[in-house]
Amino acid sequence: MPIIVQKYGGSSIESIEKIRNVAKRISECRKKGFDLVVVVSAMGKTTDYLIDMAHQVSSKPKKREMDVLMSTGEQVSISLLSIALNDIGIAAVSYTGPQLGIKTEGYHTKSRISEIDKEVILSEINKGKVIIVAGFQGVNEKNEITTLGRGGSDTTAVAIAAKLECPCEIYTDVDGVYTVDPRLYPSARKLESISYDEMLELASSGAGVLHTRSIELAEIYNVPLTVALNTGDIKGTIIKELDETMEKTAITGLAVDNSESMITLNGVPHDIKIIADIFAKIAELDINIDMISQTTPINKLVSISFTLPKIDLPQAINILEQYKEKIFTFSYDTFDNISKLTVIGIGMKSQSGVASKMFNILAENDISVHIITTSEIKISYVINPEDQQKAIEAVAREYNL
Repeated sequence: MPIIVQKYGGSSIESIEKIRNVAKRISECRKKGFDLVVVVSAMGKTTDYLIDMAHQVSSKPKKREMDVLMSTGEQVSISLLSIALNDIGIAAVSYTGPQLGIKTEGYHTKSRISEIDKEVILSEINKGKVIIVAGFQGVNEKNEITTLGRGGSDTTAVAIAAKLECPCEIYTDVDGVYTVDPRLYPSARKLESISYDEMLELASSGAGVLHTRSIELAEIYNVPLTVALNTGDIKGTIIKELDETMEKTAITGLAVDNSESMITLNGVPHDIKIIADIFAKIAELDINIDMISQTTPINKLVSISFTLPKIDLPQAINILEQYKEKIFTFSYDTFDNISKLTVIGIGMKSQSGVASKMFNILAENDISVHIITTSEIKISYVINPEDQQKAIEAVAREYNL
């Protein structure tokens, strides 16, 4: 029988009733002749609850221990779903990431999958069982439990689908991918399909529909990927390879990210070795720098602004404090309340004037911009949070999003 990998997020299994509903959906899919590997997240807000408990115990909990703690949420989910399936006559077996041989590499709390042993999965499928897998986790080369970062269950599901060379269906509490987050812009349109590249840019720019690594893997291994409502009765959005129809629209979607902070370095000597050293020290801590802007040198000094995740701001500050002692002109300012607005569209490759129109929209609405970065299919702007809603509505109206 053909295999399908399905993933259910925390909101899909946040109660016993919802777990039973998912079990019924899996049963119906089995009756249609499919073998299933089902990846699940922790129930509801379980992960947030576990993180909160850790920070009640310590202001700086060790990341290794955070991984051990957070991975328990998915273990509860897989066991309950397996119990529910067996109770209605569907043979099922649950596996944690380490049990399934999901190998990881990188840092605790934000590891990457390096290998999956598909033999265990195929062995259970050959026995006629549904395999329930704990998302978001694996085991590293030191035999320690690691997690993949928030949303990492998506990546677990796509990685398994890639290994099994089968489709992947992501079920969540939204019925697909929208041009704009409907909570921010209720008139947003649902997309029937979107390219891997556009979806990757949307996800990395703040649209929290899918984990970015999951999209990367789907594109690399050409995994057919669908995002749909967890009830399964509404057609979702297909994420696929680019086709010629996708370039007709200049802007496909708009994303907003409020999870980043900004640092401005002042009085930095215009010496590439010094600048490289600063960013190398930050990179050593696996801190992801997003947008970067540098001024023209004045008296051989420059200012550099860049954005990074708010959660990593304290670590970055610790590094920058060291340079105050080394460079007498050096200082820095931090801004932990910013909004990043990003417009994305494959059509930018073939249609000119998008940047110009965007500047006009922002100017007409008196919206100040602190940093701008561009790529082939996206333009990102750091703006003040109080201008966020005004910017969303103006851009969405202009581009019929």
